[in-house]
Amino acid sequence: MDACPLCGSSQVRFFLVDKKRDYFCCQDCDLRFADALHFLYGEAEKAIYDCHINDPDDQRYQAFLNRLVAPLSAKLAPQSVGLDYGCGPGPTVSQMLAQAGHQVALYDPFYYPNKDVLTKQYDFVTCTEVVEHFYQPARDWPKLFALLKPHGWLAVMTQLASNDAQFQRWYYKGDPTHVSFYSQTTMNWIAAQFNCHIAFYDADVMLFQRRE
Repeated sequence: MDACPLCGSSQVRFFLVDKKRDYFCCQDCDLRFADALHFLYGEAEKAIYDCHINDPDDQRYQAFLNRLVAPLSAKLAPQSVGLDYGCGPGPTVSQMLAQAGHQVALYDPFYYPNKDVLTKQYDFVTCTEVVEHFYQPARDWPKLFALLKPHGWLAVMTQLASNDAQFQRWYYKGDPTHVSFYSQTTMNWIAAQFNCHIAFYDADVMLFQRRE
């Protein structure tokens, strides 16, 4: 592995091999990532997502997502306009925010592939259980921040890695579409790169706000 797919650093170390993949860690931004040789594409990738059962009417699923929706809602002005990026086949965050009086567009490369919504800027963007799927995080994170108006909010939900020992026994890496794994150090690096404030909620929710 020549370079980190997030920060481009050459300070990358191999640290783990399991039954499916090799994993590397960047010593500059602390991103942990899977070997690209094992990435899935097209229908093979979509087949994994089709197995996910995300029912917008499931109260337990709503409670899970509310850990992001609640702190984000507390920051938003009334009738804000946002985008649910990577909404999946059963958009739920958008439904919850709409009930709170906000307007939310949808984008998902497999299920809602309307790229017109990516040509606008928004008061907020939500990205729940998505960034771990970024095959090219150095390309995809700038796209997210480019969707925000000045002082806009990016709400991200993804589980965070803490150290090599935790990662080795971590169930989260078992999903073959999970390829980019972040720590608090990584998220702070991202915030600094894009001139954002960042706040952490629970163990897996982050709110970024553009400074300008």
